[in-house]
Amino acid sequence: MSNPTYVPKPPVGRVRWIICGLLFLACVISYVDRLVLSVLKPTLSHEYGWSETGYGDVVFWFQAAYGIGFLFFGRLVDKIGAKLGYILAMSVWTAAHMAHALVTSTFGFAMVRLPLALGESGTYPAALAAISEWFPKRERALSIGIFNAGANVGAVVTPLLVPAITLALNWQSAFLITGLFNIVWIAAWILLYRRPRQHPRISQAEVDYIESEPFVDQGRAPYSKVLSTRQAWAYMAGRFLIDPIWWTFLFWLPDFFSKRYGVDLKGFGPPLVAIYLLADVGSIFGGWLSSKMLALGISANRARKTAMFVCALMVVPVVFAQWAPSIWIAVVLLGMACAGHQGFSSNHFALPADAFPRFAQGTVVGLGGFAGAIGGMLMAKYAGYILDTFGSFTPIFIVAGCAYLVALLVVHLINPRYESVTKLTAEN
Repeated sequence: MSNPTYVPKPPVGRVRWIICGLLFLACVISYVDRLVLSVLKPTLSHEYGWSETGYGDVVFWFQAAYGIGFLFFGRLVDKIGAKLGYILAMSVWTAAHMAHALVTSTFGFAMVRLPLALGESGTYPAALAAISEWFPKRERALSIGIFNAGANVGAVVTPLLVPAITLALNWQSAFLITGLFNIVWIAAWILLYRRPRQHPRISQAEVDYIESEPFVDQGRAPYSKVLSTRQAWAYMAGRFLIDPIWWTFLFWLPDFFSKRYGVDLKGFGPPLVAIYLLADVGSIFGGWLSSKMLALGISANRARKTAMFVCALMVVPVVFAQWAPSIWIAVVLLGMACAGHQGFSSNHFALPADAFPRFAQGTVVGLGGFAGAIGGMLMAKYAGYILDTFGSFTPIFIVAGCAYLVALLVVHLINPRYESVTKLTAEN
């Protein structure tokens, strides 16, 4: 008698992990490009007289364009697929990234950040579409965790690479040289990415394993129908609450270390590297934890939410970071928070693939990214105001420490049983 719960054994083939590796590298590049400015912020603020509110406006407009771009790329990726979507996205943001070398004011940086954000907003819709094509449900959270760990590697590389380039040449070169890496990746993506059945190096066994779960891959989902589902609102609410915290860490941590501990451009590397290495561990741990529970037969509802709860608890101690008596205690608290965020995200990012048919996933991801950007815009204004008014990060860290438990509660209240969407239909 056949076993209806039979799960095919993972095949010898590993082409899907090569694809995951490309997505990981793209995420590294994306975060390097968006973080060059945050590493240079203390230097540029001193050289050109920036205010905290002015820098907050730069972050605000980046988030605004990022949110709009998420809506655009979410729909576009549904239509043209992961390969062309990623090529378009990275081409746009590469040109904008290198254009940073031409401006000096916060207004000028805000203007070049707009196309940078529009292009970078295509990263996750395209990556999640590729994951959906190349990985069965049981491996998605782990594969998302791996490529999402590229964000932390990018955050590790940037404070090592950017000061070295800046001190050896100038700050403009930091934008130009890092932009060259993007061109190499685009060429590799064009050469290596195919859908599973079209890939020349894949075995039939690996194709069968990838396709062991049925899927629908035609058409697109109207916004009105997607927004009529609880699952979409659960995903959007979670992104609205957690994305702003991650963006705040990315854009303000160098400034925090500069103001609180007197760290300069030469000294940003070790503390930031340590924080984002911990975040890397958290990203993979969060994906592994829920994937392990799923493999043991635990429901997706319990597995995803248990992993998210564990990760949310890791963030709570960050409320004490401003009061840490030494920089390395602050690094541990911030590193735990970043690890918790990434582990939480690895599971929350799996919701569109878990709950929606493939033709709707890009739209859902786009809506979630838009919601997260709206939250990020509000947080940027809040952070700029707090720092200009009080000069302390404590109110910001209190919000960060509470955000993930609140997000999990809201997600659970909206979608308590983590059900899949079954009645959504595609439109051509």
